[in-house]
Amino acid sequence: MAKSASYKVKFRRRREGLTDYYLRTKLLRSSLPRVVVRISNKHIRVLIVSSKPIGDMVLASAFSQELRKFGWPFSFNNTPAAYLTAYLAGLRCLMKDVSEGILDVGLHKPVKGGRIYAVCRGLLDTGFKIKVDESMLPEEGRIVGEHIVNYFKASADRRFSRYVSEGLNVEAMPRIFEEVKNRIKEAVKHG
Repeated sequence: MAKSASYKVKFRRRREGLTDYYLRTKLLRSSLPRVVVRISNKHIRVLIVSSKPIGDMVLASAFSQELRKFGWPFSFNNTPAAYLTAYLAGLRCLMKDVSEGILDVGLHKPVKGGRIYAVCRGLLDTGFKIKVDESMLPEEGRIVGEHIVNYFKASADRRFSRYVSEGLNVEAMPRIFEEVKNRIKEAVKHG
C-alpha cells in the first residue's frame, strides 16, 4: 500500500498484467499500422490496426474460425491455421492498399517457429511487409502441418480423437492446406 505522497498508482491494465504500456508506446511511435496477433485456447485473431487520436481503427482482420467456410476441418489454433488466418488478413489488407505494418504480439512470448511467426510468414507470403528475423520463421513442413501428421502417425493416444470420430484424414492435412490456401486466394481476388 502507498505510504508516501510520491507513490504513483499504475494504470489498471498494467496492474492486472494485461498491457505493457512501454512497448505499446514504442509501437505507436513507429507510425505504422500494428499487426495485432491474439492467440486464445481455441482461436487466432489477426488484426491490422491504425492508431488515431480518437482511438484505434481496424483496417482489416481475420479470425481463424473463418477458415471453416474455405474448407479447413482441423483445429483453428495450430500452426497451419495461424498461417492461413494471416494469409487471409494479408490479402484483405492489400485490397485496401495497406502493405506494411509492425508486429504487436501483446504479452505473448514469441517462440522460434511458433504460431506468432507462422502469422508473420502468412503475411509475408501475400506481399505484406513486416520486419521479422527470417531465422525465426517456421519451416515449410511446419506451415503445412507435416509435424502434426508425423505426431499422429507416431502416437495412438486420445489427442486426435475428435478428428478420428469425425472421420477426418489427418494424413491429408498438407493437401487440404494447399486447397484451402488456393480457395482463400480466389475468394479474396473475386470478392
